[in-house]
Amino acid sequence: WSECYDDIEEGDLPEHKRSPPPVDFSKVDASKPEELLKMSKKGRTLMVFATVSGNPTEKETEEITGLWQGSLFNANYDIQRFVVGSNRVIFMLRDGSLAWEVKDFLVAQERCVDVTVEGQVFPGKAAKKDNAKNKQQNEVNAKKKSKKKAESKNPDLEGNSASHLKQEL
Repeated sequence: WSECYDDIEEGDLPEHKRSPPPVDFSKVDASKPEELLKMSKKGRTLMVFATVSGNPTEKETEEITGLWQGSLFNANYDIQRFVVGSNRVIFMLRDGSLAWEVKDFLVAQERCVDVTVEGQVFPGKAAKKDNAKNKQQNEVNAKKKSKKKAESKNPDLEGNSASHLKQEL
């Protein structure tokens, strides 16, 4: 098979066979590792994962993320979308260097819980709302537990003692 690739031009090779574009480290700001990632992903396909808030059906997820994809398409981003669960979607970018701009757009959306790019999870706008709800729920649960502890000061020790008789097996 490798002999077949000898006659094919660089641009026509499958992505995994192409040589990566050269990275000019003189243009990279060492204090911003995201810039290095952008440059290293230029021209490479990259997947961006997003989670939709609430408990949407797959059809709702399809509709919501379709709006996101349309907005990104109108902003000239070459992006494909694949719904992979009732609240999970993959956006595929042909140019991975644009992934962080897409991430910035997605995390600003009302129904976006989180976005994952290159293994890094970025909380979305909906995550902040969910965190506030979870915090309130945790406070309510803590109050209920402390109330139960106050009610049951006398522990029930029945059935907690070891048997005095030794049984042979």
